[in-house]
Amino acid sequence: MKIILLYGGQSAEHEISLISAHNVAQVLMYSIYEVYPVFITKSGQWIKGPRMETPSLGDQQLILEASDTLSWSLENTPSKGIAIKPGDIQSEEAVVFPILHGPNGEDGTIQGFLEILDMPYVGAGITASANGMDKIISKALFTQAGIPQVPYVAFTAHEWEEQKESLMQKIEGSLLYPLFVKPANMGSSVGISCVHDSPELIAAVATALRFDRRIIVEQGIQAQECEVAVLGNDDVHVSVVGHLVKDKSFYDYSEKYLNNSVQMEIPANLSEAVVEKIQDYAKKAYLAIDGSGLSRVDFFVTTNEDVYINEVNTMPGFTQFSMYPSLWAATGLEYRDLVEELIQLALSRHENKKQLEITQVEH
Repeated sequence: MKIILLYGGQSAEHEISLISAHNVAQVLMYSIYEVYPVFITKSGQWIKGPRMETPSLGDQQLILEASDTLSWSLENTPSKGIAIKPGDIQSEEAVVFPILHGPNGEDGTIQGFLEILDMPYVGAGITASANGMDKIISKALFTQAGIPQVPYVAFTAHEWEEQKESLMQKIEGSLLYPLFVKPANMGSSVGISCVHDSPELIAAVATALRFDRRIIVEQGIQAQECEVAVLGNDDVHVSVVGHLVKDKSFYDYSEKYLNNSVQMEIPANLSEAVVEKIQDYAKKAYLAIDGSGLSRVDFFVTTNEDVYINEVNTMPGFTQFSMYPSLWAATGLEYRDLVEELIQLALSRHENKKQLEITQVEH
């Protein structure tokens, strides 16, 4: 069976994808799979590399340059690949592992494309990917599922342009500083700002609008940030709960991924009742967005042990610093076994979908 490792992408999370893909490549079973890397450049070009016989030497080796020949290079220099059309990845007996973060990666776009190619792929389907990526849509689904969340105000770029003064009054009249300003469709803290007054709020909205036309402003609260990993299709499993240990209230993209300033406490020092509540809410959130494969669900926990959901990440990071694989390792499922389980879940989901299609045709 072939494994097509799809990574890179055109989002602001391109570099995270490279690191995640490198880590996944370390544990794939090359003795039973034919592994082929397909790199999507920042400009949108698809480049297929030569078959990987062994793990990549580093994430920079996975950066492919279009060439007439296929070859691996030394570490930290581009490798040679062949420019292809996206549809050229279609292959029998193949599973796609789309390690793509952000827009055009985990928002349902690539998932819809893979559905058209009729190929099994790791992770959530179109609906769950779109729902999980869109913070405004997911919040509506969480409300319907009865999962508590912090107060927020959402608006579009057009509404901000036409109604800035009234929106400012609404935000400052219903929420208390500090506030978090976020693009509706972005992850890894890209475009997110923590603000403490009106001038900072206006500047933060301008920053967020660089990444999306829809914006969400959330109430900031004093709380621990806790996360739980979810795995499965219809049979949903949850990991132990982890805690992000911070020495300041907000970590941006650089602190999270470049400086590795965030420390993880696994398992989190929480009461059994709070852990059970988080795990229950995580399952409900996963089902609410129609999750499959995997997700990481993030929560806030106050000193009074109130629990609020933050968001669902349908393709969480797989870097050496990432919470998702670390949570499963602490639960008893090691990285290599986790990756293999995700591949099997992809095959199972695709097979079930094919059976439903046959039933629909027969009736």
